Amino acid sequence: MYFLSFIAPAQAQAAGTSVGGFDFMSLLPLVLIFAVFYFFLIRPQQKKAQQQKELLNSLRRGDRIITSGGIIGVISKVVNDQEIQVEIAEGVKVRVARAMVADLLSKSEPVSEIVEEKKSSEDRKPTAKVAAKKTVGRQKKSS
Repeated sequence: MYFLSFIAPAQAQAAGTSVGGFDFMSLLPLVLIFAVFYFFLIRPQQKKAQQQKELLNSLRRGDRIITSGGIIGVISKVVNDQEIQVEIAEGVKVRVARAMVADLLSKSEPVSEIVEEKKSSEDRKPTAKVAAKKTVGRQKKSS
Protein backbone atom coordinates (compact mmCIF):
# COMPACT_ATOMS: atom_id res chain seq x y z
CA MET A 1 0.00 0.00 0.00
CA TYR A 2 2.90 2.28 0.76
CA PHE A 3 4.11 1.78 -2.87
CA LEU A 4 0.86 3.17 -4.34
CA SER A 5 1.21 6.41 -2.41
CA PHE A 6 4.21 7.40 -4.57
CA ILE A 7 2.38 6.82 -7.88
CA ALA A 8 -0.48 9.24 -7.23
CA PRO A 9 1.70 12.39 -6.76
CA ALA A 10 3.87 11.49 -9.79
CA GLN A 11 0.85 11.23 -12.09
CA ALA A 12 -0.53 14.50 -10.83
CA GLN A 13 2.72 16.32 -11.62
CA ALA A 14 2.94 14.92 -15.17
CA ALA A 15 -0.62 15.96 -15.98
CA GLY A 16 -0.01 19.51 -14.80
CA THR A 17 2.83 20.27 -17.26
CA SER A 18 0.80 20.03 -20.53
CA VAL A 19 -2.08 22.27 -19.55
CA GLY A 20 -3.24 25.01 -21.91
CA GLY A 21 -1.01 24.72 -25.02
CA PHE A 22 -0.56 23.02 -28.39
CA ASP A 23 2.71 21.21 -28.90
CA PHE A 24 3.80 21.26 -32.58
CA MET A 25 6.42 18.61 -31.94
CA SER A 26 3.68 16.04 -31.31
CA LEU A 27 2.37 16.67 -34.85
CA LEU A 28 5.79 16.51 -36.55
CA PRO A 29 6.02 12.68 -36.80
CA LEU A 30 2.67 12.53 -38.62
CA VAL A 31 3.84 15.16 -41.12
CA LEU A 32 7.09 13.28 -41.72
CA ILE A 33 5.24 9.98 -42.25
CA PHE A 34 2.95 11.63 -44.81
CA ALA A 35 5.93 13.15 -46.64
CA VAL A 36 7.67 9.77 -46.83
CA PHE A 37 4.51 8.09 -48.14
CA TYR A 38 4.08 10.82 -50.75
CA PHE A 39 7.61 10.68 -52.14
CA PHE A 40 8.06 6.90 -52.01
CA LEU A 41 4.57 5.61 -52.83
CA ILE A 42 2.12 8.15 -54.20
CA ARG A 43 4.34 10.16 -56.56
CA PRO A 44 5.96 7.16 -58.34
CA GLN A 45 2.52 5.59 -58.84
CA GLN A 46 1.24 8.78 -60.44
CA LYS A 47 4.24 8.92 -62.79
CA LYS A 48 3.78 5.28 -63.78
CA ALA A 49 0.05 5.82 -64.44
CA GLN A 50 0.86 8.86 -66.61
CA GLN A 51 3.43 6.87 -68.62
CA GLN A 52 0.93 4.02 -69.14
CA LYS A 53 -1.70 6.51 -70.33
CA GLU A 54 0.78 8.02 -72.82
CA LEU A 55 1.71 4.52 -74.02
CA LEU A 56 -1.92 3.59 -74.65
CA ASN A 57 -2.59 6.83 -76.52
CA SER A 58 0.46 6.36 -78.77
CA LEU A 59 -0.44 2.83 -79.98
CA ARG A 60 -0.77 2.46 -83.75
CA ARG A 61 -0.87 -0.18 -86.45
CA GLY A 62 2.33 -2.17 -86.77
CA ASP A 63 3.41 -1.81 -83.12
CA ARG A 64 4.49 -5.02 -81.41
CA ILE A 65 2.89 -5.29 -77.96
CA ILE A 66 2.43 -7.60 -75.01
CA THR A 67 -0.93 -7.77 -73.27
CA SER A 68 -1.50 -8.07 -69.54
CA GLY A 69 -2.37 -11.72 -70.17
CA GLY A 70 1.06 -12.34 -71.68
CA ILE A 71 0.02 -12.55 -75.35
CA ILE A 72 2.53 -11.05 -77.76
CA GLY A 73 1.32 -9.74 -81.09
CA VAL A 74 1.32 -6.97 -83.67
CA ILE A 75 -1.45 -4.38 -83.88
CA SER A 76 -3.20 -4.90 -87.20
CA LYS A 77 -6.01 -2.37 -86.70
CA VAL A 78 -7.05 0.28 -84.21
CA VAL A 79 -10.81 -0.33 -83.94
CA ASN A 80 -11.67 2.64 -81.69
CA ASP A 81 -10.47 4.38 -78.52
CA GLN A 82 -11.18 1.29 -76.41
CA GLU A 83 -10.28 -1.62 -78.72
CA ILE A 84 -7.46 -2.75 -80.97
CA GLN A 85 -7.12 -5.76 -83.24
CA VAL A 86 -3.95 -7.77 -82.61
CA GLU A 87 -2.49 -10.43 -84.88
CA ILE A 88 -1.01 -13.08 -82.59
CA ALA A 89 -0.12 -15.59 -85.32
CA GLU A 90 -0.32 -15.60 -89.08
CA GLY A 91 -4.00 -15.20 -89.91
CA VAL A 92 -5.10 -15.23 -86.25
CA LYS A 93 -6.47 -11.87 -85.13
CA VAL A 94 -8.06 -11.07 -81.78
CA ARG A 95 -9.72 -7.94 -80.45
CA VAL A 96 -8.17 -6.65 -77.25
CA ALA A 97 -9.21 -3.85 -74.93
CA ARG A 98 -6.67 -1.08 -75.28
CA ALA A 99 -6.31 -0.84 -71.49
CA MET A 100 -5.04 -4.44 -71.39
CA VAL A 101 -1.82 -3.56 -73.23
CA ALA A 102 0.95 -4.04 -70.68
CA ASP A 103 4.02 -2.97 -72.66
CA LEU A 104 5.24 -1.89 -76.06
CA LEU A 105 7.96 -4.21 -77.38
CA SER A 106 8.78 -2.35 -80.60
CA LYS A 107 7.42 0.75 -82.24
CA SER A 108 6.65 0.87 -85.94
CA GLU A 109 7.59 3.82 -88.11
CA PRO A 110 4.85 6.28 -89.03
CA VAL A 111 3.40 5.73 -92.49
CA SER A 112 4.53 9.16 -93.71
CA GLU A 113 8.18 8.34 -92.89
CA ILE A 114 7.96 4.98 -94.70
CA VAL A 115 6.50 6.66 -97.81
CA GLU A 116 9.25 9.32 -97.74
CA GLU A 117 11.94 6.62 -97.42
CA LYS A 118 10.54 4.73 -100.41
CA LYS A 119 10.43 7.90 -102.49
CA SER A 120 14.00 8.86 -101.61
CA SER A 121 15.28 5.33 -102.32
CA GLU A 122 13.46 5.30 -105.67
CA ASP A 123 15.06 8.63 -106.60
CA ARG A 124 18.53 7.25 -105.86
CA LYS A 125 18.13 3.94 -107.74
CA PRO A 126 17.53 3.96 -111.47
CA THR A 127 14.62 1.77 -112.46
CA ALA A 128 15.17 -1.42 -114.46
CA LYS A 129 13.79 0.19 -117.65
CA VAL A 130 16.13 3.17 -117.39
CA ALA A 131 19.11 0.89 -116.76
CA ALA A 132 18.12 -1.32 -119.73
CA LYS A 133 17.83 1.71 -122.02
CA LYS A 134 21.28 2.91 -120.99
CA THR A 135 22.87 -0.49 -121.75
CA VAL A 136 21.03 -0.73 -125.10
CA GLY A 137 22.25 2.77 -125.99
CA ARG A 138 25.81 1.82 -125.15
CA GLN A 139 25.57 -1.33 -127.27
CA LYS A 140 24.37 0.65 -130.30
CA LYS A 141 27.19 3.18 -129.98
CA SER A 142 29.85 0.47 -129.73
CA SER A 143 28.69 -1.39 -132.86
